Amino acid sequence: MPTNSQTGRAADFVVSQIEASILSGALVDGEPLAAERELMEQFEVSRTVIREAVATLSGRGLLHTRPRYRPIITKPGLESAVDAVGGIIGPLLEQPGGIRNLFDTRILIEVALVREAAEKADKHDIKRLKVALEANEAAIGDQNKFYATDVAFHAEFYAISGNPVLPAIHKAYTSWLANQWQQMPRDPERNIKNYRAHEAILNAVLSRDPDQAEEMLRRHLQAAWFQVKETFCL
Repeated sequence: MPTNSQTGRAADFVVSQIEASILSGALVDGEPLAAERELMEQFEVSRTVIREAVATLSGRGLLHTRPRYRPIITKPGLESAVDAVGGIIGPLLEQPGGIRNLFDTRILIEVALVREAAEKADKHDIKRLKVALEANEAAIGDQNKFYATDVAFHAEFYAISGNPVLPAIHKAYTSWLANQWQQMPRDPERNIKNYRAHEAILNAVLSRDPDQAEEMLRRHLQAAWFQVKETFCL
């Protein structure tokens, strides 16, 4: 009977072969992976090895798996990379200071983004920001809609540069912190304060004042952190 180390080495080999085929395009994005029995015959390994390899590839975002269905090929992209990292971030958020550390990195990124918006946003960017802010105001009385429009308002700043990495980062923050936000108590007064903070940020952008935009963003996210800290006794 193969030892665990032998099984692991065999699985690593299968992973490397399938991964190379996905990256080269030999295995097509969106198509199902070969059946388990076929893979066992192709690589001359056991069912255990194949299942371990599939689990590894799934963890890397190269396969999408569902019970009772063949895995689906997923060619790596920014979003799949973010999803794969999410499995690591979750436990880190449970460590002391984990949520605060993640929140601080968000502040650093969004400070740069609002400064850039104040300096470079064109009329199309401004229009999208105004529409997002209007939707945020209209949703003040509905907690779920307000949360969604809050996320959408911040997302516009990640999109302004045209760098595809930034929206993926925003999606990551939203996903990783969603559990905390969704447990926040419903409070229309807090929604009003957050809307007004968004309005102040946009007004600074419209005034082409990057220093003011940064100041308003920092105040907003520091207040948001205080709300999270107070709710979860962090």
